[in-house]
Amino acid sequence: MIRPGSVALLGLAALACRKPAPPAAFPPAEVGIVTITPRRVDQVFEFVGNVEAFKRVQVRSQVNGVILSRPFTEGQAVRAGQVLYRIDPTAYDADWRAAKARLAEAEARQANMEQNLTRLTALLRDNAISKQEYDNSVSQAKQAQAAVEEARGIVDRARKNLDDTAVRAELSGRVGKALLEVGARVRGSDDVLTTIDVLEPIYVTFRPSGQQLLAWRRDPKSSRLIEPGGPLRVEAILPDGSTLPVQGKLGFIDPVLDPATGTQAFRAQFPNPQRLLLPGQFVRVRLLGMVRDSAIVIPQRAVLQAMGRQTVMVVTPGDTVRPREVAASAWTGDQWVIEHGLAPGDRVVVDGLQKVFPGMKVRPVPVGDGTTRADSAPIPRGPKP
Repeated sequence: MIRPGSVALLGLAALACRKPAPPAAFPPAEVGIVTITPRRVDQVFEFVGNVEAFKRVQVRSQVNGVILSRPFTEGQAVRAGQVLYRIDPTAYDADWRAAKARLAEAEARQANMEQNLTRLTALLRDNAISKQEYDNSVSQAKQAQAAVEEARGIVDRARKNLDDTAVRAELSGRVGKALLEVGARVRGSDDVLTTIDVLEPIYVTFRPSGQQLLAWRRDPKSSRLIEPGGPLRVEAILPDGSTLPVQGKLGFIDPVLDPATGTQAFRAQFPNPQRLLLPGQFVRVRLLGMVRDSAIVIPQRAVLQAMGRQTVMVVTPGDTVRPREVAASAWTGDQWVIEHGLAPGDRVVVDGLQKVFPGMKVRPVPVGDGTTRADSAPIPRGPKP
């Protein structure tokens, strides 16, 4: 007879002899990928630009004297020929009147010499005077004529000095701050009275690096665009982030690089009817119209950056994740242009990077956000200098 306690002990012994069931294996993690397909993309390069006046002139006086009036408002538009300063004309008016008197005297002397020469000419024909007397009269008449010309020059100079006491704008534009006020003494052209800036049109200067210039020159299409007056379009982004309503054209390229910065000055000309661009302003400049064939573009979120290195996670043919170092040169929004490190057909992890590690098995799923469609590809942009 088996006791109940013995049955219980036998059951526990049987349970103790059973092996525990192995834990269930976890399925591979799902990650979103894009498959590399080279395509043609529009490249937009961006730089920092400095706004400069189309023309900038310094207003100076040609005469000395005390400023009597300043009939202009600082910062306002002025017209060519408009009076900006009036300098005391007393001394110059006296010089002009004295020069006119000397001219009248010289003209009277010349008239007398010419009449005398006319009389002597008639007497010479009748042999009533010697040839020497006639030659002396001719010489005196020429001297009198020369004296008249000299007096006229003095009158013209005195008149110009008198006119220059009214300092006028040489061109139309926006006048700057008055550097000398009423009552100050002007020392001729040594003193700058104010400045005039022409703001319509206006210049924006930007400086691509020597490395960027070399890349442009090696590309035949880009090289044809980077020429003054070429088809390249230039867009200006204002400090508030808005885009200037009108586009500019490249008008000047400095023939040499700046040895201090390794950059080359490019200057674009913009219409500026609304005066949205002002000298001294900093804007962002975008170059539009460049195209790159067979470019490799991936979403920006797929690129990991650390310690100056750029890395992506690539899914190998066995669905294993492997890191790969790349070089991304141009970007915009969520897109990178990859210079090297990836090839057509490579599968790059875009979503789920935070849950994968090298050597891990994954289940790749193509992303459905349209990042690999050529017709919806965003425009890459050059890195900001």
